[in-house]
Amino acid sequence: MEKFVEYLPFLIPILVVEFALALAALVHIVRHPNYRFGNKVMWVVIVLLIQIIGPIIYFLLGKGEE
Repeated sequence: MEKFVEYLPFLIPILVVEFALALAALVHIVRHPNYRFGNKVMWVVIVLLIQIIGPIIYFLLGKGEE
């Protein structure tokens, strides 16, 4: 338990960034119907299951033109 407390200053910012990226990606997926690759269900699964990398992949590869 003491080791966990030692790592909290490093874990909290990572968790905040991951949550913000996932939330931004999910909001964008729900609001926009156009994707370069795949469909809405595929992108939701990728964003939720592949933690920090999933939203980044969505914004780089999946986000369609407005």
